[in-house]
Order: sequence, then structure tokens, then C-alpha cells
Amino acid sequence: MIKSTFQNPLLDPGADPWVYKEDDMYYFMVTRRTHLDLWKSPTLSGIGNGERKTIWTPPKEGINSHFLWAPEIHKLNGKWYVYFTANDGKVGKEGDMTRKIFVLENSSQDPFAGEWIERGYVNTEYPGLDGTVFEHNERLYFVYAGYGQFPAYGSALYIAEMTDPWTLIGPNVMISKPEYEWEMQGGMAINEGPVMLKRNGKLFLIYSASTTWSDDYSLGMLTVSAKSDVMNAQSWDKSPAPVFKKSVENSVFAPGHNGFSQSPDGTEDWIVYHAISESEGGSDRRSTRIQKFGWKADGTPDFGVPLSTSVSIQVPSGESESE
Repeated sequence: MIKSTFQNPLLDPGADPWVYKEDDMYYFMVTRRTHLDLWKSPTLSGIGNGERKTIWTPPKEGINSHFLWAPEIHKLNGKWYVYFTANDGKVGKEGDMTRKIFVLENSSQDPFAGEWIERGYVNTEYPGLDGTVFEHNERLYFVYAGYGQFPAYGSALYIAEMTDPWTLIGPNVMISKPEYEWEMQGGMAINEGPVMLKRNGKLFLIYSASTTWSDDYSLGMLTVSAKSDVMNAQSWDKSPAPVFKKSVENSVFAPGHNGFSQSPDGTEDWIVYHAISESEGGSDRRSTRIQKFGWKADGTPDFGVPLSTSVSIQVPSGESESE
């Protein structure tokens, strides 16, 4: 039987989801806290049921021994890299101050094969989390959520240039800080979870705002022309309202910490994100969902409204899966 539809969630629990498409395979990661798991699937709608492998387990003690969060897999210069957040086990504000983004490297063509080598932590100017990378004009850039210049207890987004996939050079430039009410829900002022989306001569940096356990956790957006200097904070235009937020009608709360992918045939754009199905359900109830999104006439993304888990969704174009 060939599946023509699917229903969210794809993985429950499944917080901080990330998908990377390489050739005919989707690679998928979520926060597991105590170790790093990697999934692979020939279909986007099947990522939660794909083959899974534990690729790294932390030491019992040390700077990256606890609270492994938000892993992302990328392929850069022909090698695989995984970026993830960890700290030494401290909690609260003290724990945030010891939080860093660490890097694993694998030179095998198949990330399920070969050896994952620890490359240490990215030398960010501030302690932080949720590191991501993107290439632009033959240069490599790193964006993360840092606890630094922003005076309130929370996080802001910083960008820096990289000399290699784990080394920053030059200043860490703040490009966004919480300034709107929708970025300060749940008791803390937070910008986190940055991810890059490129299209139509523009770069769209999508990020998550407010606390992840708040119903009002949502997605914000920064926009810059592909011709502008991405290291100039003034180049980035910040949308004054969230671009993806809760739907009480659809029983979807706290949608955020997302990634992007495309259908197998490349004709459709899909967002992968986590959300909670119950108001005030708490961060332990976050599950992985996906849905198709479109584009507005002005060339900006249109993410629409998060869909109910009771809705049957057409599988991504070009996808077929035998049951």
C-alpha cells in the first residue's frame, strides 16, 4: 500500500527538530538530552520512523557532559558536521553561563558510517546555545543565541564569520534582541533557534521567540538582501510580528525551533517544527511536525497556520512509501 497522506506528529516527544536533505535521503535530529541520535529516511514524512543510530555519547563529567540540546547536521566542504549545545551540568542562570555549542566532524560520505570526531566548542564571544551555520558568497557564517550584551536575563542572536566549521574570527555582532511583547512570554526575553532560508535574492533568518514552554513560543523573521553585508546589523530588517504562532482553534501551542527542507522532487518547501497539543502542556510535550509552506507576492515566506494533528496532510511531492 502506498501512503498518500500522513498526520502529525512525526515523533512524540521530538523537540528542536532538524532535517537535512542530501541526494535522496533525509537526515533528522532532535533533542535527546543525554546523547545524540541520527535518523535517516528516504521520505520526509517518514523521518520519525527512519533508521536510527546513536552517533555520540558524552563523558560523565566535563564541559559537554550534560543537557545536550538542539543538534543540527550539516554538510560543509564535503564533510559532515553536527552542532549541538551542552554544558557541565549546572542549571538555571549559572548553567546558561557554562553553555556552549560543540562540533562533531565525520569525513565519510555516509554519516551513518565513518567516525565522528569531536572538534571541541565554537569560540563564541558569549556563552550560548542553538548554533547554526550557513554559506553566503563563498564565506561561512555562524549564528547563535548568546547570553551577552542583552541586559535582561535571556538571549539575543549573534552572527560571526568562520575560518573553518568550528572557528570564529572577528566580532560577534548582535543582529536581534527581544524587543516586542511576543518575544518576552513565559517569564524570559528570548531570541533563539536561528535557521537560514534563502530565496528570491534575500536571506531570511527565522528564529524562535519567548520561552519554549510558553504557549506563545513562536517564530520571528529577520530579512537581508543577498547583496548586503550580513555582518552589518543595520542590514537586517526585523518583522514586527511573529510569522508563525499558536493556533488555539487547531490545538497547536508553542510552535517553534524549526528547520526547513524540500519535497523529494524539489518542487515544494516544507517547515519542520515542534509544538505542544495542549495549552500549558510544558516543554516535555513537544513533538515534531511538518507542513508545506508557500511564498507571498513580495518574495517572503508564508508559513500559514500550524495544522491540527487530526488533519490528514498530503505527502510531499514525489514521495512514495510502501507499508
